[in-house]
Amino acid sequence: MLNKTDLKNAIAKTNRGILANANDRQVIASIIARVEDLNPTPNPLSAPDLLAGDWRLLYTTSQELLGIDRIPFADLGNIYQCVRPEVSRIYNIAEVNSLPFCEGLVSVVADFAPAPAEESILDTASADSAAEVAVATNVKTDVKTDIETLSQRRVNVKFNRAIFGLQRTLGYQSPAQYIDQIQSTEKFSFLKGIDFAINADRQQGWLEITYLDKDMRIGRGNQGSLFVLTKDA
Repeated sequence: MLNKTDLKNAIAKTNRGILANANDRQVIASIIARVEDLNPTPNPLSAPDLLAGDWRLLYTTSQELLGIDRIPFADLGNIYQCVRPEVSRIYNIAEVNSLPFCEGLVSVVADFAPAPAEESILDTASADSAAEVAVATNVKTDVKTDIETLSQRRVNVKFNRAIFGLQRTLGYQSPAQYIDQIQSTEKFSFLKGIDFAINADRQQGWLEITYLDKDMRIGRGNQGSLFVLTKDA
């Protein structure tokens, strides 16, 4: 049976997907599906300790991310998705390699929340529980109660802040250190970088976590993109 090792071997030669051709993507997608079947954490949103951390991208099909590599005189460096469940926030950070002392940084901040479950069909026992909740919250009900349940795998994501600049002027050393700066700085000065708010109503989507263990996470985005990440120590 195909496993994580097979997946890592398949994506190793693709430079995170930049060098992958159509056949590579098809083979990798098939392996990912097999690995997802082995998911040891079926309810990842109930495992914040596993979910939290700085996750480095190993592979993606997202053209939005891979397109950064097409910037003239620049190469895409490490890409991180740093998850902070305690504040329901995600920090996407892309390092851009360029001429010496001109290395760049692209970062986007987003809030996330569990998405409503796609289906909420209550059986008799669930209906009884729903009625109990209605009584406890002083809501009158004379018919079968339908409670909106939340997904344990999918989160809605709303992007709200973007920061572009040089790593040197932004004082970038590591994802964790940089995130501390972002959290403590309402807005970076123009001398450090370009820091602006994003209209969250226009920039939103969802991400479904389809595999999670102590060092690997696989996700599927609302635009059909695949993401494979490893947790940095």
